[in-house]
Amino acid sequence: MERKRNRIEIIYDILRVIQDKGGKIKKTHLMYKANLSHNQMKLYLNELYKKGLIENISSSSKYLIQITKKGRDFSEKYVQVREFERTFGL
Repeated sequence: MERKRNRIEIIYDILRVIQDKGGKIKKTHLMYKANLSHNQMKLYLNELYKKGLIENISSSSKYLIQITKKGRDFSEKYVQVREFERTFGL
């Protein structure tokens, strides 16, 4: 059985899913793709908005979540840290 994701892994998964969808995604699609409950998603999205990693945009009557440059930078650094951990067997 797989272990549970920690907070940082969930944040990375959210940002990765948004990036994989071209940088924009509907909330419901994000919830399913990142494997989150509605309550979990609300909590994480609020945190990511406050930290400036994502933003809301509206496009022809659709409300989408868009990753920011800061969010893309976070994702890149997260991948680098994970590679570093694997390299040293941590």
